[in-house]
Amino acid sequence: MRVALAQINPVVGDLLGNADRILQAVDDVTRNEATPPALMVTPELSLWGYPPRDLLFSSAHLQQQTEALEVLCRGLTSRGSAMALLVGFADAAEDSLHPSLFNALALVEAGGWRVAARKQLLPSYDVFDETRYFRPSQGAANITLRQGGRDWRIGLTICEDLWVEDELHDRRLVGPDPVGGLIDQHIDLLINCSASPFGRRKAALRQRLAFRAAQRLRCPVVYVNQVGGNDELVFDGASFVMGSNSETPLLQLPSCVTTAAIWNPEGDATDQDTTDQNARDHEASDELELLFRSLVTGVRDYAGKCGFGKALLGLSGGIDSALVAVIAAAALGAEQVQTLLMPSPWSSSGSITDALTLSERLGLAHSIVPIETLMEGFETTLTPALQAAPSGVTAENLQSRIRGTLLMAVANQQGQLLLTTGNKSELAVGYCTLYGDMNGGLAVIGDLYKSTVFALCRWLESDAAGPCRSELGLPAEGALIGTAILEKPPSAELRPDQKDIDSLPDYDRLDPLLIDLIEHRLSGDQLVGAGHDPREVERIERLFRRAEFKRRQAAPVLKMSNQAFGSGWRLPIAAV
Repeated sequence: MRVALAQINPVVGDLLGNADRILQAVDDVTRNEATPPALMVTPELSLWGYPPRDLLFSSAHLQQQTEALEVLCRGLTSRGSAMALLVGFADAAEDSLHPSLFNALALVEAGGWRVAARKQLLPSYDVFDETRYFRPSQGAANITLRQGGRDWRIGLTICEDLWVEDELHDRRLVGPDPVGGLIDQHIDLLINCSASPFGRRKAALRQRLAFRAAQRLRCPVVYVNQVGGNDELVFDGASFVMGSNSETPLLQLPSCVTTAAIWNPEGDATDQDTTDQNARDHEASDELELLFRSLVTGVRDYAGKCGFGKALLGLSGGIDSALVAVIAAAALGAEQVQTLLMPSPWSSSGSITDALTLSERLGLAHSIVPIETLMEGFETTLTPALQAAPSGVTAENLQSRIRGTLLMAVANQQGQLLLTTGNKSELAVGYCTLYGDMNGGLAVIGDLYKSTVFALCRWLESDAAGPCRSELGLPAEGALIGTAILEKPPSAELRPDQKDIDSLPDYDRLDPLLIDLIEHRLSGDQLVGAGHDPREVERIERLFRRAEFKRRQAAPVLKMSNQAFGSGWRLPIAAV
């Protein structure tokens, strides 16, 4: 049986628009096909886009869902298509109890639609909050479709339903084993419709889980994942078909690309892949490349889905803002990105030169707005109230807030999305200024530790990054970030000769400590037991706790790690 995989990029809440996107995928997979596939599979909640969050409480959206399902039925009829669709939707329960919905799949055909499956395992960890909206289903689901003169029995699962191998990951939910429940049903094929966000090394884990399911069920697994960015989450796609005899996928779709493909067990599936050949040739082969592509996807979709065509950022000559500038240029096009250079008396001439050189390399528009006069104005105004000139951290924060105000003013006036440039290490310990450098609509690298920022920039400078740079519209050869920026000691340049190591441990020590503290949730004693310096542990823990109020007010952070400072981070502010 031939099956189509539709790796689509839905817009959250745009149910009728998402129905049109699904029908576009139908056209893509049936074009030039004498015999269309029997079934096209779309991601989890593909009519809604994932995660729809409290839109699921909207009666207007639920009514639109009914219209969208009817649009799909009419679309198949008008095309004369005998192909069925598996579409993710929210199925209403038949009683008045709460939660009132199921996370479900509809089998859509030209003659109508019906409920085909309901999700059994509902995640409520990290960024997921499905028990707020959905109730779990009981029992395995399968459908039977006919093609090639025989009936095919197809088992159906939804995202978390596949994550049942507790030896492969540490978040196996309490509940049934949806894969095991299908063993006695002797299915010919297992389908998993997913909306699984990007995470480091997560694509390989999905494949291992699918391979284990294929072995248990003795049949192939079709895994279809959402692609694109929705708020702080980035979905990398990377859909695939996995057999039971090898951990090498029978069909692999690219990451971070909207595409569709047909899997034919008896033919060369790759020949039927509708992915642009250029994108397939440059498929991510390196973890850092996949990280970069995911960041680009996150910025592109956040801007586009929020109605922004242009972006603005402050460019300091440091490595963080340099990386954000590169990501923005790749996401939106260099002609849509403007940079603002705001030197103070403490800015080195090298930093200004480095920022200008980077802007010119990338082809970014730039403006220079010195802030010395504004600093003097604040000092004159505040001195009577303070009975002294602003000094120390107060004076440093004023510089940051002056810059933040200038950036917000320019972005407001010109209708641009302001991108913040702070990294995760800074956000963790509060080495950032509220209403200053934290200003903006999106924290692009707020989930990248400083050491990861350096690693990603070094990769961008390498020959291995050339094809990716070229595909994304960046200069394919030569320096991009530049040696001067890469080798410069990190500094906020808010006072004479300032360096980050004046206030923080070296990032080679700080970042491993933060990873253990944030992602592994180690206590102080456990951190010391893991080999971290006791004095640094005590100090960093204190800084970390005190900065929670800042993190709560930060711009949305693109989630790249297992634990980001976003919707999956829920520590109290007033706590010990």
